[in-house]
Amino acid sequence: MSTEDHSYGYTEEKQAYLRRLKRAEGQVRGIARMIEEDKYCIDILTQMAAVNKALHAVSIGLLEDHIAHCVVNAAHESAETGNPEIVSDKVSEATAAISRLLRS
Repeated sequence: MSTEDHSYGYTEEKQAYLRRLKRAEGQVRGIARMIEEDKYCIDILTQMAAVNKALHAVSIGLLEDHIAHCVVNAAHESAETGNPEIVSDKVSEATAAISRLLRS
């Protein structure tokens, strides 16, 4: 299944993800301003933790959407075509993404 011939699992949550990311972007700008203004390091680290948490939440949501939509669709396509590599490829993608998230 090519990535061009279907919608992605996050489509329903797209606006929510964009809002969260724009909020995180504003927080990052605020952190830069805090550093420019020589604010207390613990306050900066607290804000950085909040940004990391927000990005992690979006990452987990995207991963859940990928599994619920892309992997499930690949499983259906794999069953229809008799080609187990279709679902295997999507599971490998998800596994690699999980590994990257755990390392971050």
